[in-house]
Amino acid sequence: PRGPGGILPVGPAHRGALPPRRAAICRAKSFQLSKKPFPVELKAGKKYAWCACGHSKNQPFCDGAHKKAAPGISPLRFIPEEDKTVWLCGCKRTRSPPYCDGTHKEEAVQRAQLSAQP
Repeated sequence: PRGPGGILPVGPAHRGALPPRRAAICRAKSFQLSKKPFPVELKAGKKYAWCACGHSKNQPFCDGAHKKAAPGISPLRFIPEEDKTVWLCGCKRTRSPPYCDGTHKEEAVQRAQLSAQP
C-alpha cells in the first residue's frame, strides 16, 4: 500500500505515515532543530530516510546519529513514486511524517528554544 504523498514505504515498520503511537513517541523523544520545514526535490525510485530524532547533521535526512543519541527512534524510510518537490518536517512534531503538516506554526513550537546540534 502507498502512503501519503504517493510514497512507497520501505521496511516492515513503515507503512506510509507512522502509526499515531510511534509518531507521538518520536515527537516526545526527538529534539527540535528547526522551526520551519525543508524544501526537498525527491527523485522517483530513490530510497530516502527522514531523520525522526533531530540529531542528524544531514537534515532532514538520517545520518545514523540516532543509534547513539536517540536509541529507540529510527528514521522513516520511503521511496517516492515520482519526481517532486516536497516540504519535509524540520520541527520533528509533524503528525504526518516525513511531511510538514504546519505544526511548526503552532505557538508552542514557535516559543520553544531550538536544540543545539550535539
